[in-house]
Amino acid sequence: MGKFRNRIGQLYVTAVLLLLAGCEADAKPEASGQPASTAKRGSISVSIYDRGTIPSSVGTVDNNRITRWINENGPVDVKFVSVPRLQSEQRLNTLFAAEEAPDLILEYAPQIKYPWIDQGLLRPIDDMIEKYSVTYKELLKKYPILVKAGTGADGKLYQFGRINETIPMRGLFIRTDWLQKLKLDIPRTTEELYLAAKAFTELDPDGNGKRDTYGLAMSNNSGAILDEMFGVTYPDFVVQGGELVHGWDNIAAVTEFKKRLYTEGLVDRNYLGDKNGWKAKQDFLNGKIGIYMEQFNVPITFYTDFYLPLKTNVPEAELTVMPYPKTSVGQFNPVFVNPFQMTGVVNAQAKDLQAVMQYVDFAASEKFMKTMYYGFEGVHSMTVQGKCPQMLNLDRWRAEFNFGSGDYAMLASPLLSGPCYYGTNKLDASDPLQAKVKTMFEMNSSFVNFDLQVAGPTHSEQMPQLPKELQMILSATARQVGSAEGDIWIKAILTPGYTAEMAKQDAIAAWTRAGGQQVDDWYRNFYANDRGRIILTKDIYEIFKQQRAEQKK
Repeated sequence: MGKFRNRIGQLYVTAVLLLLAGCEADAKPEASGQPASTAKRGSISVSIYDRGTIPSSVGTVDNNRITRWINENGPVDVKFVSVPRLQSEQRLNTLFAAEEAPDLILEYAPQIKYPWIDQGLLRPIDDMIEKYSVTYKELLKKYPILVKAGTGADGKLYQFGRINETIPMRGLFIRTDWLQKLKLDIPRTTEELYLAAKAFTELDPDGNGKRDTYGLAMSNNSGAILDEMFGVTYPDFVVQGGELVHGWDNIAAVTEFKKRLYTEGLVDRNYLGDKNGWKAKQDFLNGKIGIYMEQFNVPITFYTDFYLPLKTNVPEAELTVMPYPKTSVGQFNPVFVNPFQMTGVVNAQAKDLQAVMQYVDFAASEKFMKTMYYGFEGVHSMTVQGKCPQMLNLDRWRAEFNFGSGDYAMLASPLLSGPCYYGTNKLDASDPLQAKVKTMFEMNSSFVNFDLQVAGPTHSEQMPQLPKELQMILSATARQVGSAEGDIWIKAILTPGYTAEMAKQDAIAAWTRAGGQQVDDWYRNFYANDRGRIILTKDIYEIFKQQRAEQKK
C-alpha cells in the first residue's frame, strides 16, 4: 500500500517537472500526434452528453461550431450521437440493444461501464494504443496510473482517461444579505442550516411582503450535495471504525433532514419533478432561494451561468460560499474532482479502430484542450506571448462554447497544457464580479479540513469493480434503496407518519432479500485487505496539496 502511494507522489512530481519545462503559456499548439498519411480519411461516431443547455441559436449538441471545428481540424470525420445527461445509461443501453451504439463512448460513471465490460459490449484498447497511438501512448508513459485505473477485472485495458485539477467539486452558497437582514450567522451545523432555511422561507427576506421565497434548493445537484453533506454518495458505503460499511445510518439521517425541510415547506414541494434542477436554478437566479448548492469546480462556468445572472436580476444580492456544516453523523468535506478520471470506452463492434485512436489522440492534444477552454484564437480569446490567453469576448464564448466544451473535452488533460488551465486563471481579477467568484473559489478550497473524510472512502469513480453478479445486485436495487433515487427513501420524505427510521429498516430488508449482504461483505473485505490497490481520499488530499503548492497557495 505504501509503495503504491509513494508511486502516486513520484508520478505526480515527475509530471510537474515536465509541465514546468514544456508547458509555457505561449506553447505552440500540439498536433494530433498522427504521421502524415495519404490514406482515406476515417469516419467514426462519438457520444456526447446533452444537458439541455445549448442555445437554440447555436445549434444542437451534435451540430454546432464546436463539432464543425472538430471535423474541420481533426484527423477523422466524426458523427456525434446525442445522449441525455440524466438518462445516459438508459439511452446507451437502448443503442447497444439495437446495435447502434457509437464507436467511442464518453461516459463518467463506472457503474454504467462495468456491466458493458462484463457483457462483452466493449473491446480492450491495448492493441489500438500500441499500434495506432502517439499522443495518448505518451500520456500513459508519463502517467502509468491511468493504465491501472482503466484496467478491467480481467486484466485488460478498457478505458481512456485524463488528468484533472484536483479541487472540491461542490459549493454550498448562502445569501449573506438575507442573513444580515434577519440577524443570522452563517450556519455551522445542519440544525442552524434548517433554522436559516426556515427564516428565509417565513420571514420575507426579500421584503416584498409575500411568502414567495424558499429556504433551500433540493432538486438535482442540490439534493446530491445534501447527501454528500451527510457523508453518502454512490455506492453508499462509508468508513466507520476503520471498516467500510453500508451507510444506512447516514442515508437515514439525510432523509430525516430532507423530510423536515419538505414537510415544513422550506423547499419547493415539486422538487422531484425538477429532474435537471432547472426550476430551482431559475428561482435562485431570480432571488427566491436563500441556500443553493451547485458544481463549483469550474469557476468561469459558475460566473457565467450563476453569479452574473443573479447579480443582473437581483443587484442587491450578496452571496458567499460556506463549509459543509456538521451533521448528526459527523462533518465532511465536499467530494473532490477525480485526479485520474476514466472517461472513454470503445464499442466492441467498432470497425475503424485506427480512426478511433486518431480521434482520441486529437482529443487528448494541447490544441484540442486550448480550443475547448479558450475558444477560437482571435474570436473568443487572444494569445499574448508569455501570458495566459486573454478572453476577448466572454459573452460569445459563453454562447458558443460554455454549454458543452467540457463534455467534448472529456479526453483532454487540462493541467498538461500548462498553468493557464488552473480554474481561476480564466477569471479577470479586474472585473469585480469575476473577482468575487475567484475569492469564493479560493475560500472553498481553504475550507478543506484534512482531518475530515469526504462521502465514501474515495471518489466514487475510483471504487473497485465489483464481480459481475454483485454489480447486478447493486444496480438492480439502486432504484429502491440507493441514497440518490431510492423509492423507499423518497417515500419517507413525502409520506406523513412514515419515518426515516422505518424507511431504513425497510431498505435493509429489501437489500438483504436481494442478496445485498454479499456486496457488503465484498466491499468490507476489499477495504480491509486490498484498499492499497486504489486511490483513497488521503491520496487525493495529497495531490490537492501538491497542486496548491505549485500555485503558491
